[in-house]
Amino acid sequence: MTCDSAAEPAWRSYSASRRSTRAVRVCVSATLVAATVLAILLVPPLVQLDQQAVDLAAKLLSPSRAHPFGTDDLGRDLLLRCVYGLRVSLLVGVVAALTAAVIGTAVGVTAAVLGGWVDRGVMRVVDAVSSVPHLLLGIFIVAMFRPGVWPVAVSVALTHWPSTARIVRAEVLSLRSRPYIDAAVSGGASQWRVAVRHLLPAVLPQAALAAVLMVPHAMWHESALSFLGLGLPTHLASLGNLIQGARGSLLAGQWWPTLFPGLFIIVPTLAIAGLAGAWRERINPRRRSELML
Repeated sequence: MTCDSAAEPAWRSYSASRRSTRAVRVCVSATLVAATVLAILLVPPLVQLDQQAVDLAAKLLSPSRAHPFGTDDLGRDLLLRCVYGLRVSLLVGVVAALTAAVIGTAVGVTAAVLGGWVDRGVMRVVDAVSSVPHLLLGIFIVAMFRPGVWPVAVSVALTHWPSTARIVRAEVLSLRSRPYIDAAVSGGASQWRVAVRHLLPAVLPQAALAAVLMVPHAMWHESALSFLGLGLPTHLASLGNLIQGARGSLLAGQWWPTLFPGLFIIVPTLAIAGLAGAWRERINPRRRSELML
């Protein structure tokens, strides 16, 4: 009895500590996401400079009041370039994530509803696509098109849909054993009516969560492709292009052309991942209970 009474406050204290840590993580992530959105919206109008304007007399200036992030090797304001690069990377990430989520949801629902040889065949295709490294397959897809935003978004989407397909398929298979699904089938509803009216709405939160979690991954892949010279055109400000163009400056001792674009990749992706993790804990009670234990 004494052991139970002593253990209960410890359990409650641990649970409260976990909830407090989760709340802090959500607040920090939400603040960083809000700061990212505000930077994209407000920095270009406030900084009255042309992000493409070349000023060789001001090249590689260290951070100062006039240029908070310094300038690059062509004298362009690095803060403005980073903001425009973040805008492009977010655009690619969101478009790629939404496209991959739509493809993965359609494939996962179709495989789970039809079952049998269709399910086995679809999952073999999913395994085949997943077995190829994403970056290698993305390079192959991008190489078939001219460098640009949309080829990169398409390449990222076509390499990232299998994970969503697996999640949605597993969720649909678990839902098919629910009593209300059996009742709908017994009432004469076709399998596609059940899928559209009952199964698809039930898996949409999981698909949406997969899309949000995919945005940081897509941003990293866009940056990697651009860094390799296979993504966006070199004249277009993207975070991968900025880091690629700053390699020589880093070797010469100028750290700011590499540091700030790198932070613009790392901080927003961690913030989005933090919010998505908190969302996952809310919509998945089993996952939440595991975290509390």
